[in-house]
Amino acid sequence: MSERQSAETQIKVIPFTEQIIAGRFADKTVIVTGAASGIGRATALRIAKEGGRVIASDISSDRLQVLVADNPQLNLVPVVGSISVQEDVDEIVEVADANDDLYGLVNNAGIMDNFQTISEVSDDVWERVFGVNVWGTMRMTRATIPYLLEKRQGAIVNLSSAAGLGGGAAGVAYTASKHAVIGMTKNTAIMYGPDGIRCNAVAPGGVITNIGGQMLSARAQERIGAAMLVTSPGVATPEALAATITWLLSPDAGNVNGAVVSSDGGWKAF
Repeated sequence: MSERQSAETQIKVIPFTEQIIAGRFADKTVIVTGAASGIGRATALRIAKEGGRVIASDISSDRLQVLVADNPQLNLVPVVGSISVQEDVDEIVEVADANDDLYGLVNNAGIMDNFQTISEVSDDVWERVFGVNVWGTMRMTRATIPYLLEKRQGAIVNLSSAAGLGGGAAGVAYTASKHAVIGMTKNTAIMYGPDGIRCNAVAPGGVITNIGGQMLSARAQERIGAAMLVTSPGVATPEALAATITWLLSPDAGNVNGAVVSSDGGWKAF
């Protein structure tokens, strides 16, 4: 949800104060996709502030340049590429393990749909959403796992959504894609947990980012539009989500594997 949308709907911003934990990611390299804005940017900055080397991947060269230029004191390595293109994925992971210290992956990059129902959604929208949210997450994880297996340690955090836990937070394409992310998360956790690799998911509610999609469906507006405004506790800052993500990446979450953590201010508790 953008700042403009937040203002228009008069949903409050949930207060959050970032507390940096010095050295938490020292000597560790973490890939963050969609790192040039929103949750990805906040996560990349949080990891770097805590001593990590961050491979900041995004399709926007301009925004990556701004991220690095604004934070010259941090170890941010920009890599322009699309997670929907296998060659770009391979380059991102190769750059990440250049120092043989690849530790983690944050599959943050994603796109929204237009809230259309299953009788309204087009093939183009379905394929575009799945191409990034599902195929992209799969490709990044598939390419990263062999490097983590060599080290027999590592952590992966996938960005799902409140839409991955229920049916009333988005259109059918986005909802199905984020359910798929949860399935990938749990399967990866089961398959690679014995090798020291943890895989968890975060399910945000409303967040101040630029991912927001238009509600083009009259049926969606009728069925979930008003309800979302009534039950939503507010929108979170990207920094609040970064705190949840970095905790799951860190050794403090060493006993957490295959979990889906709702970081939504209690929205899905309704």
